[in-house]
Amino acid sequence: MDTAEFDEFYTASFRRVTGQVYAMIGDLDEATDCTQEAFARAWAHRRTLNRADHPEAWVRTTAYRLAVSRWRRRSRGARSPDRALQHAGVAAAVDESHVALVTALRQLPEAQRQALVLHHIADLPVQQVAAEVGVPEGTIKARLSRGRAALAALLADEPGLAEGGATHA
Repeated sequence: MDTAEFDEFYTASFRRVTGQVYAMIGDLDEATDCTQEAFARAWAHRRTLNRADHPEAWVRTTAYRLAVSRWRRRSRGARSPDRALQHAGVAAAVDESHVALVTALRQLPEAQRQALVLHHIADLPVQQVAAEVGVPEGTIKARLSRGRAALAALLADEPGLAEGGATHA
């Protein structure tokens, strides 16, 4: 993958991957940071990435794993005050249905949340979600079913969402 191809890939994928990671982890700043880091790693591994069947899946998985690693580090100790101050006061405008959806997704178990985001927001077929997550298709189907039921219950009080309104992050 040359520079121009990578630039096109980045331009076409960055917002989508960031939105998907945000839906999985519930923190836009962290999702943006992790997606940027994942693309930096993709650039460093572009020869390998060039042979990958789904380079966007590689970036998304890398970004998600980075977010999980960061969360683990934070849970073991306090965050550096300098880093916390860098992002103070920066907030993106987001509509209410998006906030309600991400809030509801945060309440689901991680495995269900990941399956729902990859299948419904990333528009991946069950087979590809199973391959990306590394579990059997039946497990993904069960997670989707349970996740949808739990999400519907959580969103029941949100007008427009439970009846099939805005469902994409």
